[in-house]
Amino acid sequence: MRITRRLEFDAGHRIPNHASQCRHLHGHRYAIEVTVSGDIVTTEGDSEQGMVADFSSIKSLVHQHIVEPWDHAFLAYAQDAPVVDFLRSIPGHRTVPFDAPPTAEHLALTALRILEQAFAGAYGKRIRVEQVRIYETPNCWADAVKRE
Repeated sequence: MRITRRLEFDAGHRIPNHASQCRHLHGHRYAIEVTVSGDIVTTEGDSEQGMVADFSSIKSLVHQHIVEPWDHAFLAYAQDAPVVDFLRSIPGHRTVPFDAPPTAEHLALTALRILEQAFAGAYGKRIRVEQVRIYETPNCWADAVKRE
């Protein structure tokens, strides 16, 4: 069985080598959808009986590991020195460095890796993160899918 939880956050970014508008500093209202799989809990009296996992538990993990650190932050390519140096000069500014340009594709892959570890810590092998979808806009998204 697969279930999906969606959350939203706001963040800025830029794609430094992009041939069009995305090379400029700008922001998005991102959405993240996390799809997990597992067996439906059948233990009589268990608070998750009839569920794969409680949606609020999924929300808490995604919020803690992705939304809270990325929300209202600037998602920056660590090699984009002019921007990173500028952001570091702003007291208290939240900058999240990435090892590649912060495209929807790279954000989805990064979130998948982070959440695989978070869910393994919380659920062991009972729940598996299958896919992370990052919406950069309502019409544009990237899917990172778990591979064997």
